[in-house]
Amino acid sequence: MNDDRQDGRALAAVWCVLAVVLLVGRVAPVRAADDARQIVLEAQKRTDSVSQRYDGILQTFDAKGKATEKRWTQDRIGAHGKSKVVIRFTAPAEVKGVALLIVNHPDRSSDQWMWTPAIERDRRIALQDRSTRFFGTDFSFEDLEERDVDQDDYTLLGSEAVDGVDCWKIQSVPKPSKASQYTKAIMWVRKDNYAYVKAESYAKEQIVRRLTYGQISNVQGIWTARELTMTDLKRGSVTRLTLDKVEYNLPLKEDDFTLQAIRRP
Repeated sequence: MNDDRQDGRALAAVWCVLAVVLLVGRVAPVRAADDARQIVLEAQKRTDSVSQRYDGILQTFDAKGKATEKRWTQDRIGAHGKSKVVIRFTAPAEVKGVALLIVNHPDRSSDQWMWTPAIERDRRIALQDRSTRFFGTDFSFEDLEERDVDQDDYTLLGSEAVDGVDCWKIQSVPKPSKASQYTKAIMWVRKDNYAYVKAESYAKEQIVRRLTYGQISNVQGIWTARELTMTDLKRGSVTRLTLDKVEYNLPLKEDDFTLQAIRRP
């Protein structure tokens, strides 16, 4: 954990996580910033839902290629910036029942609590620990937050193709009120459906994590990446999250997104 904390304080997510059609001629900097924000806002609107649920398979590969596998379920309720999320491991046996509650806020960092049934204890994840890896994966606690568009400032960097698909390339910098381990992120957003395809998170001027979005398909009217691959460039490790049984707008209950609820088996 000490090594992870030393990775530096530097924007992520997830994560979860994140330009206009280029015009002929010069574009004023203010206009470019406005356009970049509008693209991110439109991308956010297109993923709006009352709730979401999926089963996830996590495969982590260390620098030598050794693989481990975990499974979790994720439930989310509420709008961007005000959502609540419960992640609960279902396998293997040594992590089964471990749960993370995330309460996102539109104007500041999320509140997070983790429940560990083996010791019957929950603990709040301190702000200074958000940069640490979440249970041996390459996702940090911060990467699991759901960010609102108003938590960052945006700049349009131009257009670039990713896997043959034309994308807007956007820089995102966290506002002073939003504490982050990252100093900035570069995101690629598809022009045809506003889906994210790649995001690179920086500590100062060094890329520390790269998130790619694959198997993008339309699920109940929402373009959804069914495979997310997070690469920790310092460690040389990779975690692949594959989503199964993805559903939106389920009748979930607010009472299931509390500290008391995640203690239940």
